[in-house]
Amino acid sequence: MRHWRGPFDRQGYHHGNLKEALIEAAQRFIAERGLGGFTLADAAKLVGVTPAALYRHFRGREALVAEVAFRGFDELAKRLGKALQSEGTALERFTRMGEAYLAFAEQEPGFYTAMFSAKPVEGESCAAWGKGATAKASDGSRSAGNAFDYLVQALAKTFPEGFQGVDTRFIALEVWALSHGIATLDAAGQLPKGPGLPDKYELLRAGVLALVHGALKGKAQTATR
Repeated sequence: MRHWRGPFDRQGYHHGNLKEALIEAAQRFIAERGLGGFTLADAAKLVGVTPAALYRHFRGREALVAEVAFRGFDELAKRLGKALQSEGTALERFTRMGEAYLAFAEQEPGFYTAMFSAKPVEGESCAAWGKGATAKASDGSRSAGNAFDYLVQALAKTFPEGFQGVDTRFIALEVWALSHGIATLDAAGQLPKGPGLPDKYELLRAGVLALVHGALKGKAQTATR
């Protein structure tokens, strides 16, 4: 879990960074208390302003949480993109993406919880995996990358011949579901551990390889008919 650096720094507000201070406050509360563990008044108090000041930047609590979620998807996309562009074989880079995903979920619980819990704000795009490239933050800026697209790219580069009759995006969704399930179980302390059992990174690698090889096997069987 991310370790916050001592008491919250309120100086950012005095330098005109109230919005960023509020986002950091919300991220901190979510990491420490869960999504429902804080109110707008809590965030205002932590930053050192009146609750009314928050409405200069956010229409309400859901809008603030949605912004945290957007920032989370953007950061995850950057990490996956970095892994995809790292050195090594296509399979090694693909494996690093899985490791980056699990590490992100563990290191940034505030982001991760908001990403998969926040409701889209009415009239605004949601920073979801499949919409990351077009989603907009509250200031109108566009997402720097699409995490789901990076995953599809990695699969296409690792298995260039494709999966006979199966859209690569479908395989990518299955990989994402597996990754999210392992990360969620680990965060909840429900991932079985003990002698002979793999850690979360080994479990994800084995699961993804089994999933992909199953798709490739289906391709080979189709080709021989």
